[in-house]
Amino acid sequence: MGDFEVDTRLESVGGEGRYRAALSEDWKIWGPSGGYLAAILLRAAGCEARIARPISFSCHFLRFARFDELVLRVEVVQSARRTESLRVQALQDDRPVAEALVRTAQPGPGLEHDVARAPDVPGPEALRASPHSDLPFWQNIETRAVWPEALQQERVEPRAPRWVEWYRFRPRATFDDPFLEAGRALLLLDTLTWPAAVQAHVDPDYIAPNLDVSAWFHRGAPERAWLLAECDCAVAEGGTMGTTARVWSDEGQLLASGGAQLLCTPRPGAG
Repeated sequence: MGDFEVDTRLESVGGEGRYRAALSEDWKIWGPSGGYLAAILLRAAGCEARIARPISFSCHFLRFARFDELVLRVEVVQSARRTESLRVQALQDDRPVAEALVRTAQPGPGLEHDVARAPDVPGPEALRASPHSDLPFWQNIETRAVWPEALQQERVEPRAPRWVEWYRFRPRATFDDPFLEAGRALLLLDTLTWPAAVQAHVDPDYIAPNLDVSAWFHRGAPERAWLLAECDCAVAEGGTMGTTARVWSDEGQLLASGGAQLLCTPRPGAG
């Protein structure tokens, strides 16, 4: 079992925004999980940020990463009294693997409203544990399926391309570091894109790695262990699939929203 805090730790390398991390095989799906990789970039930005409140994240995945050392370079693009922008580049063998922009903002007075409404579904305590698979990634997160039938690998008929499920990280479920806490939501926003999209297809001949992931962090909930995540794939066309996702606390507060674009590629062995 992996530990999200341990497996995203960074070591400073000579200062000046240079860090390194070791990618853990405990977060393997097809390779290193894109959400896991993105969380490391977000945490690297937190090492250089003056303002400890991430509010947005946008990342492009440039090539497949290996389970090996990752070198990170963090550059402050803009720094103002209330907000700052940071660029993070991740490399292996001096070749870029992923690149992200991170925005922070100081809390302050402003207009306030909240009309977000969480999906009307049973709470995690009312549902059974629902393991996805034996892949290492899924050993790190406890899951409670709202629709257990969606977990079936073989579909008899297409379903709506939507995914709703409860998640709790393990062995530790919450984190005090605001960048790591935001990374908890970011990992889910990235991961659930394919499970949502594939619901609409029976025995698909394609897989679809994420080209990118974007997130907007509305608030943190480091005291709430369970997270409800929902993801929709409204359009799949021309070899890409666009997704939108939201992450809620178990008290019904919207914590983060975002989305990703997926690129269809032939499934190994198909056809």
